[in-house]
Amino acid sequence: MEGSVLSLVLLLFAGIAAGFLNVLAGGGSLLTLPILIFLGLPPVTANGTNRVAILCQNVVAVHKFRKTGFFMLKEGIILGLTASVGAAVGSMIAVETSGELFRRILSVVMIIVLALILLGNKTNPGQEKVQNIRLLVPLFFLVGIYGGFIQAGVGFIIIAIVTTVGGAGLIQTNALKVLVIMIYMIPSLIVFLVQGHVNWTAGLVLAAGTTTGAWLGARFSVLKGDKWIRYILTAAVVSMAVKLFFF
Repeated sequence: MEGSVLSLVLLLFAGIAAGFLNVLAGGGSLLTLPILIFLGLPPVTANGTNRVAILCQNVVAVHKFRKTGFFMLKEGIILGLTASVGAAVGSMIAVETSGELFRRILSVVMIIVLALILLGNKTNPGQEKVQNIRLLVPLFFLVGIYGGFIQAGVGFIIIAIVTTVGGAGLIQTNALKVLVIMIYMIPSLIVFLVQGHVNWTAGLVLAAGTTTGAWLGARFSVLKGDKWIRYILTAAVVSMAVKLFFF
């Protein structure tokens, strides 16, 4: 893969699409993970490599949200550190999972997360601050395990938990989400790195794409073409999920 310029160009554009999608809705890893696998990386290495891009993207997002006035540093650190413990556990499980099993798990997760995307978010505006931190702590430990294991769609899980249990609005929730993911992605990436499951060439190219896409998505967050994004995402995810499951 490292010797294929065409593959790296494809990965760059996939990263741009994923970063853009993550800002508008979420689920960018539903595109990048399968593409990394299809371009020749072993599933576990694709999982680890994808985290380079996710970390870089969320660093950019955290920097952006710090200027909005909705940034919740204390809550984010508490929940991020809790999720980090779970992420380390989930990542260790991931590196021991066979490639075939991981592909099948990913294909099922892709369909489930796609359903969440298509259902959309129907939450109320919520409060300006996150409530019930004590209830959120154990939930975010479980979020960390899932994020450490597979990551794809974790944003939707965080949004559902924080808006329902925490009672926060979507802007506050998104600000909290990117901070938590940035924090727990560090130990998760370290686990994959120590085990030799990170392809830096692919990871950095993908990171360049996702950070660019995130910047574009932030600039054009209100688009008339939202329905077309959902149509394209649906077609792409279903086709890739089927191919992954019956690889």
